[in-house]
Amino acid sequence: MATVYSSQKTQTDVNNPSEKVKTNEMSGRVRVAFGSYEASSLAAGDVIQMFNLPNGARIVSGTLANDALGSSTTLAVGYGAHTSSADAAVSASAAAYKAAGATASAGLADICATIALGSGTEISANGNGVPVTVTLAGATANGTIQCTILYVTD
Repeated sequence: MATVYSSQKTQTDVNNPSEKVKTNEMSGRVRVAFGSYEASSLAAGDVIQMFNLPNGARIVSGTLANDALGSSTTLAVGYGAHTSSADAAVSASAAAYKAAGATASAGLADICATIALGSGTEISANGNGVPVTVTLAGATANGTIQCTILYVTD
């Protein structure tokens, strides 16, 4: 059996001289971003901008909570168009953090739950950050929608 090391463990314990690990990877403080929206006849295709995640933030986890929004409704979580820290335009991705899921009943769903859905991602954005969005599809919705993301910066 072999012993292998993560990139961070290699930096601190294997490399000689040791290297500093980024704060958003070791010993950083977890912060919360929270957004709530009260939908009243929100139309299918509408996009709710919940909050912005700052440049350099590393996504830890998140949740999407909703009232029973109406039959045939779905919500997806992603990000809006923004500018990267290298000043490049980044197109919106409505389902980057969670694919559309049924919201006819009240519920709570994990977002940013896999690497493919943004878990562990480090935000690369200009001073405005990355706008986190919730997109409604299927039918008109009524009720409360809440999005929470935990992230580390420092």
